Amino acid sequence: MRSSVTDRCEGVRIRRAVARDARRLTRLVTTSRAYEGPYAPMVAGYKLGPDYIEANAVHVAVDDGGRVVGFYALVLSPPELDLMFVADDAQGRGIGRLLVDHLREEARRAGLATVRVVAHPPAEGFYRSVGAERTGTVEARPPAVMWDRPDLVLTVGTP
Repeated sequence: MRSSVTDRCEGVRIRRAVARDARRLTRLVTTSRAYEGPYAPMVAGYKLGPDYIEANAVHVAVDDGGRVVGFYALVLSPPELDLMFVADDAQGRGIGRLLVDHLREEARRAGLATVRVVAHPPAEGFYRSVGAERTGTVEARPPAVMWDRPDLVLTVGTP
């Protein structure tokens, strides 16, 4: 059964990720144009493994051709959006908003009222456009993260 969230982005459905999605999701992360230039070291050598997918609430957006075009990972305790990516060639189609709406539904089902988002600096505008509010800044932690990142909270609503 399709949810009302899925109906808003024609040809794209969201399903729970499975272990065999790990390589595709890793490729979405490591090839993202959002992490070019000074941000490239952040994803260099990054690997999203099957164990991570099985341990967390990871969901994928799949187009009508079966291609994974985006995903998010929700950590339930403490509640945080750990990862969210949309394929470069699929951006601008509403897939990111679809994923955020789905994340809100999942968080609500889990009894959460808010979800923390430590955003990639260029993505702050997107998160604010879907209702996240900035609460502060997470300072850089060289050598892993060389830049400060916006700290936001996304209100889920009443569980």
